[in-house]
Amino acid sequence: MAALMANIVQFENVGLRYGSGPETLSDVNFGLKSGAFYFLTGASGAGKTSLLKLLYLAQRPSRGVVRLFGEDAGVLPRARLPGFRRRIGVVFQDFRLVPHLSAYDNIALPLRVAGVPESDVEAPVREMLAWVGLIERSRAKPPTLSGGEQQRIAIARAVIGRPEILVADEPTGNVDPAMAERLLHLFESLNRLGTTVVVATHDFHLINRIPTAHMMRIEQGRLSDATGALRNPPKSA
Repeated sequence: MAALMANIVQFENVGLRYGSGPETLSDVNFGLKSGAFYFLTGASGAGKTSLLKLLYLAQRPSRGVVRLFGEDAGVLPRARLPGFRRRIGVVFQDFRLVPHLSAYDNIALPLRVAGVPESDVEAPVREMLAWVGLIERSRAKPPTLSGGEQQRIAIARAVIGRPEILVADEPTGNVDPAMAERLLHLFESLNRLGTTVVVATHDFHLINRIPTAHMMRIEQGRLSDATGALRNPPKSA
Protein backbone atom coordinates (compact mmCIF):
# COMPACT_ATOMS: atom_id res chain seq x y z
CA MET A 1 0.00 0.00 0.00
CA ALA A 2 1.17 3.52 -0.73
CA ALA A 3 2.72 5.47 2.10
CA LEU A 4 0.08 7.30 4.07
CA MET A 5 0.17 11.07 4.13
CA ALA A 6 -1.92 13.83 5.69
CA ASN A 7 -5.71 13.69 5.73
CA ILE A 8 -7.15 14.07 2.26
CA VAL A 9 -10.66 14.51 3.75
CA GLN A 10 -11.67 16.15 7.02
CA PHE A 11 -15.22 16.45 8.40
CA GLU A 12 -15.59 18.93 11.26
CA ASN A 13 -18.90 19.01 13.20
CA VAL A 14 -20.83 18.31 10.01
CA GLY A 15 -24.61 18.24 9.93
CA LEU A 16 -26.89 17.59 6.96
CA ARG A 17 -30.62 18.07 6.63
CA TYR A 18 -32.87 17.93 3.61
CA GLY A 19 -35.30 20.83 3.51
CA SER A 20 -36.86 21.61 6.87
CA GLY A 21 -36.78 18.01 8.13
CA PRO A 22 -34.65 16.63 10.96
CA GLU A 23 -30.92 16.22 10.48
CA THR A 24 -29.90 13.15 8.51
CA LEU A 25 -26.32 13.51 9.74
CA SER A 26 -25.36 15.15 13.05
CA ASP A 27 -22.00 16.24 14.48
CA VAL A 28 -19.92 14.07 12.15
CA ASN A 29 -16.16 14.28 12.73
CA PHE A 30 -13.52 12.16 11.01
CA GLY A 31 -10.50 12.31 8.71
CA LEU A 32 -9.45 10.09 5.81
CA LYS A 33 -5.75 9.60 5.22
CA SER A 34 -4.36 9.68 1.70
CA GLY A 35 -3.74 6.17 0.41
CA ALA A 36 -5.84 4.34 3.04
CA PHE A 37 -8.76 1.93 2.59
CA TYR A 38 -12.01 2.48 4.52
CA PHE A 39 -15.26 0.59 4.94
CA LEU A 40 -18.41 2.49 5.90
CA THR A 41 -21.03 0.30 7.59
CA GLY A 42 -24.43 0.82 9.14
CA ALA A 43 -28.05 -0.24 8.88
CA SER A 44 -30.23 0.81 5.96
CA GLY A 45 -31.30 4.42 6.50
CA ALA A 46 -28.48 5.16 8.96
CA GLY A 47 -27.00 7.84 6.71
CA LYS A 48 -24.31 6.04 4.67
CA THR A 49 -25.43 7.36 1.29
CA SER A 50 -25.88 10.90 2.64
CA LEU A 51 -22.34 10.88 4.01
CA LEU A 52 -21.00 9.65 0.67
CA LYS A 53 -22.87 12.42 -1.16
CA LEU A 54 -20.99 14.96 0.94
CA LEU A 55 -17.74 13.19 0.04
CA TYR A 56 -18.29 13.38 -3.70
CA LEU A 57 -19.83 16.87 -3.61
CA ALA A 58 -23.38 15.95 -4.58
CA GLN A 59 -24.50 17.74 -1.40
CA ARG A 60 -23.11 20.56 0.69
CA PRO A 61 -23.33 20.34 4.48
CA SER A 62 -26.07 22.24 6.32
CA ARG A 63 -23.49 23.09 8.96
CA GLY A 64 -19.90 22.33 9.80
CA VAL A 65 -16.95 22.02 7.44
CA VAL A 66 -16.05 19.40 4.83
CA ARG A 67 -12.44 19.79 3.72
CA LEU A 68 -11.31 18.04 0.56
CA PHE A 69 -7.71 18.24 -0.63
CA GLY A 70 -7.09 20.89 2.02
CA GLU A 71 -9.93 23.21 0.98
CA ASP A 72 -13.36 23.95 2.44
CA ALA A 73 -15.69 22.27 -0.07
CA GLY A 74 -18.72 24.12 1.28
CA VAL A 75 -17.54 27.49 -0.03
CA LEU A 76 -15.98 26.39 -3.32
CA PRO A 77 -17.12 28.57 -6.24
CA ARG A 78 -19.40 26.66 -8.60
CA ALA A 79 -16.85 27.05 -11.40
CA ARG A 80 -14.30 25.00 -9.43
CA LEU A 81 -16.61 22.09 -8.61
CA PRO A 82 -16.09 20.14 -11.89
CA GLY A 83 -12.32 20.13 -11.35
CA PHE A 84 -12.73 18.87 -7.80
CA ARG A 85 -15.21 16.20 -8.85
CA ARG A 86 -12.79 14.86 -11.44
CA ARG A 87 -10.45 14.03 -8.57
CA ILE A 88 -13.14 11.78 -7.04
CA GLY A 89 -14.36 8.56 -8.66
CA VAL A 90 -17.86 7.38 -7.74
CA VAL A 91 -19.42 3.91 -8.09
CA PHE A 92 -23.16 4.28 -7.63
CA GLN A 93 -25.35 1.50 -6.27
CA ASP A 94 -27.59 1.77 -9.35
CA PHE A 95 -24.63 1.98 -11.80
CA ARG A 96 -25.93 5.08 -13.69
CA LEU A 97 -24.55 3.94 -17.03
CA VAL A 98 -25.76 5.78 -20.13
CA PRO A 99 -28.02 3.16 -21.76
CA HIS A 100 -27.56 4.21 -25.41
CA LEU A 101 -23.75 4.24 -25.16
CA SER A 102 -21.56 1.16 -25.51
CA ALA A 103 -19.48 -0.14 -22.63
CA TYR A 104 -16.43 1.45 -24.32
CA ASP A 105 -18.12 4.84 -24.62
CA ASN A 106 -19.44 4.75 -21.04
CA ILE A 107 -15.90 4.23 -19.76
CA ALA A 108 -14.53 6.90 -22.09
CA LEU A 109 -17.11 9.48 -21.00
CA PRO A 110 -15.12 11.05 -18.11
CA LEU A 111 -12.08 11.51 -20.36
CA ARG A 112 -14.13 13.11 -23.11
CA VAL A 113 -15.93 15.40 -20.66
CA ALA A 114 -12.52 16.46 -19.34
CA GLY A 115 -11.43 17.38 -22.87
CA VAL A 116 -8.89 14.60 -23.39
CA PRO A 117 -8.01 14.37 -27.13
CA GLU A 118 -9.67 11.41 -28.82
CA SER A 119 -6.26 10.09 -29.84
CA ASP A 120 -5.46 9.69 -26.13
CA VAL A 121 -8.75 8.01 -25.18
CA GLU A 122 -8.52 4.55 -26.72
CA ALA A 123 -5.47 3.21 -24.88
CA PRO A 124 -6.71 3.91 -21.32
CA VAL A 125 -10.22 2.71 -22.15
CA ARG A 126 -8.84 -0.56 -23.54
CA GLU A 127 -6.68 -0.89 -20.44
CA MET A 128 -9.71 -0.46 -18.20
CA LEU A 129 -11.77 -2.97 -20.20
CA ALA A 130 -8.96 -5.51 -19.81
CA TRP A 131 -8.63 -4.68 -16.11
CA VAL A 132 -12.28 -5.56 -15.47
CA GLY A 133 -12.23 -8.52 -17.89
CA LEU A 134 -14.67 -7.14 -20.45
CA ILE A 135 -12.66 -6.51 -23.63
CA GLU A 136 -14.99 -8.82 -25.53
CA ARG A 137 -18.03 -6.78 -24.40
CA SER A 138 -16.66 -3.37 -25.37
CA ARG A 139 -19.37 -2.64 -27.94
CA ALA A 140 -22.25 -4.00 -25.88
CA LYS A 141 -24.77 -1.53 -24.48
CA PRO A 142 -25.82 -1.62 -20.81
CA PRO A 143 -29.27 -3.21 -21.36
CA THR A 144 -27.54 -6.27 -22.85
CA LEU A 145 -25.04 -6.63 -19.98
CA SER A 146 -25.54 -8.64 -16.80
CA GLY A 147 -25.66 -6.88 -13.44
CA GLY A 148 -22.08 -7.91 -12.69
CA GLU A 149 -20.88 -6.70 -16.09
CA GLN A 150 -22.63 -3.36 -15.63
CA GLN A 151 -21.04 -2.97 -12.22
CA ARG A 152 -17.57 -3.64 -13.63
CA ILE A 153 -18.15 -1.06 -16.38
CA ALA A 154 -19.29 1.43 -13.73
CA ILE A 155 -16.11 0.78 -11.73
CA ALA A 156 -13.91 1.17 -14.82
CA ARG A 157 -15.62 4.48 -15.60
CA ALA A 158 -15.10 5.65 -12.02
CA VAL A 159 -11.38 4.94 -11.97
CA ILE A 160 -10.27 5.71 -15.54
CA GLY A 161 -9.25 9.22 -14.52
CA ARG A 162 -7.01 7.81 -11.76
CA PRO A 163 -8.98 9.58 -9.01
CA GLU A 164 -7.36 10.52 -5.74
CA ILE A 165 -10.47 9.28 -3.90
CA LEU A 166 -12.78 6.43 -4.90
CA VAL A 167 -16.23 6.31 -3.27
CA ALA A 168 -18.36 3.18 -3.76
CA ASP A 169 -21.93 2.86 -2.47
CA GLU A 170 -22.82 -0.82 -1.84
CA PRO A 171 -20.84 -1.83 -4.95
CA THR A 172 -21.36 -5.57 -4.41
CA GLY A 173 -25.05 -5.47 -3.59
CA ASN A 174 -26.18 -6.65 -7.04
CA VAL A 175 -23.65 -9.39 -7.77
CA ASP A 176 -22.96 -12.93 -6.57
CA PRO A 177 -20.32 -13.63 -3.88
CA ALA A 178 -17.62 -14.64 -6.37
CA MET A 179 -18.09 -11.43 -8.36
CA ALA A 180 -18.22 -9.39 -5.15
CA GLU A 181 -14.80 -10.69 -4.18
CA ARG A 182 -13.45 -9.97 -7.65
CA LEU A 183 -14.69 -6.38 -7.43
CA LEU A 184 -13.06 -6.01 -4.03
CA HIS A 185 -9.75 -7.10 -5.56
CA LEU A 186 -10.16 -4.33 -8.15
CA PHE A 187 -10.56 -1.78 -5.35
CA GLU A 188 -7.51 -3.21 -3.59
CA SER A 189 -5.45 -2.87 -6.77
CA LEU A 190 -6.42 0.77 -7.13
CA ASN A 191 -5.68 1.40 -3.46
CA ARG A 192 -2.17 -0.02 -3.89
CA LEU A 193 -1.60 2.63 -6.56
CA GLY A 194 -2.28 5.29 -3.92
CA THR A 195 -6.00 6.03 -4.23
CA THR A 196 -7.95 6.55 -1.01
CA VAL A 197 -10.87 4.09 -1.16
CA VAL A 198 -14.17 4.36 0.74
CA VAL A 199 -16.60 1.44 0.33
CA ALA A 200 -20.05 1.50 1.91
CA THR A 201 -21.20 -2.04 2.62
CA HIS A 202 -23.04 -4.22 5.11
CA ASP A 203 -21.16 -7.38 4.06
CA PHE A 204 -18.71 -8.25 6.83
CA HIS A 205 -17.48 -11.27 4.89
CA LEU A 206 -15.99 -8.85 2.37
CA ILE A 207 -14.76 -6.48 5.05
CA ASN A 208 -12.77 -9.26 6.67
CA ARG A 209 -10.94 -9.85 3.38
CA ILE A 210 -8.97 -6.65 4.03
CA PRO A 211 -7.97 -6.88 7.71
CA THR A 212 -5.83 -3.73 7.53
CA ALA A 213 -8.72 -1.56 6.34
CA HIS A 214 -10.30 1.01 8.63
CA MET A 215 -13.97 0.90 9.56
CA MET A 216 -16.40 3.74 10.04
CA ARG A 217 -19.77 2.77 11.46
CA ILE A 218 -22.74 5.11 11.24
CA GLU A 219 -25.80 4.81 13.47
CA GLN A 220 -28.80 7.12 13.21
CA GLY A 221 -26.78 9.80 11.45
CA ARG A 222 -23.79 9.74 13.81
CA LEU A 223 -20.45 8.02 13.50
CA SER A 224 -19.92 5.58 16.34
CA ASP A 225 -16.47 4.45 15.18
CA ALA A 226 -14.22 6.35 12.78
CA THR A 227 -10.74 5.57 13.94
CA GLY A 228 -8.87 2.29 14.02
CA ALA A 229 -8.37 -0.71 11.80
CA LEU A 230 -10.91 -3.51 12.02
CA ARG A 231 -10.87 -5.51 15.23
CA ASN A 232 -13.39 -8.28 15.91
CA PRO A 233 -16.23 -6.83 13.79
CA PRO A 234 -19.80 -7.80 14.69
CA LYS A 235 -21.62 -10.61 12.91
CA SER A 236 -23.88 -8.19 10.99
CA ALA A 237 -24.06 -4.49 10.19
